[in-house]
Formats: sequence, C-alpha cells, structure tokens
Amino acid sequence: MDLPLNIVIGNVISLIAGIFIIISMWVNDEKQAYKHQFLNAFILMISSMFFFSWTGVVTMAIAASRNLMVYKDKLTFRWTVFFIVISIVLGVLVNTMGFVGLLPIIAIVQITLCNYYLKTIKKIKIGFIVNSAIYIVYFLAIWDFASAAIESFTAMVGVVALARLLMSKDNA
Repeated sequence: MDLPLNIVIGNVISLIAGIFIIISMWVNDEKQAYKHQFLNAFILMISSMFFFSWTGVVTMAIAASRNLMVYKDKLTFRWTVFFIVISIVLGVLVNTMGFVGLLPIIAIVQITLCNYYLKTIKKIKIGFIVNSAIYIVYFLAIWDFASAAIESFTAMVGVVALARLLMSKDNA
C-alpha cells in the first residue's frame, strides 16, 4: 500500500475509534467511561499501523490493556508502575518519529497516573481532557486528521460534560 491509501484507511478506522472516545467523555459512570476508553484504544492501535506509527501501536496496545484492568478494578500500584515502565521502554524503542513519537508516551504516562490516582468522575474527566489535548497535537503531526478532529470534538464534549456535572444539583 502506498502512503496516501494508508492515510485514508487509517483515518476511517480512527473515525470509528472516535465514536468510543466521545461516548467515554459523555458518560458519568466511571466503569462505562473506561469500557469505551478500552474500545477506543484497541481500535486506534489498529489505525496506528496504517500511519506507520509504531509508538502509537505499542502505546495503544498498552492503553487498551490498562483500560481493561481499570474497567475490571484490577489496576493496582504495581500494575500502574508496570504500565508506565513498559510504556516508556517500548515506546522509546519503537519511536521513529523523534519528539512527535514521544507524545503518545507522554500521554499514556499521564493517563495511567490518572487511572490510578483519580477516582471521581470530575477528576477523571479533567484527566481525559488533558490527554485529548496531547493527542490532538500528535494526531495532527502524523496526518491522522480524523482522530485530531474527533479528539478536538471530544475535548469540547468533555468540557461541556464537566461543566454540566459541576453545575448539577448533585454537585452541591
């Protein structure tokens, strides 16, 4: 396959993954949010292959595994450290994109720490929004325009959902 066809296929797959990231940002249940985050990461792992982003493939595989553990309430401190170390080591080993290839590593470390330490939906949403910002830059750099657009929309949905949550009667 030549690069332009890969970009088209990768963008279509990323668009499908985007549905799950948007849903994860909108829901107010921690378990449901992580279920959709798992699906998003798993599908983005596949799309990263079409962008020849081996750092993306590795970090998304790790993110999918980690999100599954969070969903099943199995993410312990040791697993958190494991995911951070393996993300950094493998991510750096497969990085062929210089600084751009480090962005998924930074993002996965950031969200892994959030996964372990943040337990309320408000703080989790903030962690997701920050993570989206990192990925917007990364996706634009690798020409994954579908993911960049979806992450931008997702960040906006997250901000609206967070504001809605903060203004709700239950927040008082």
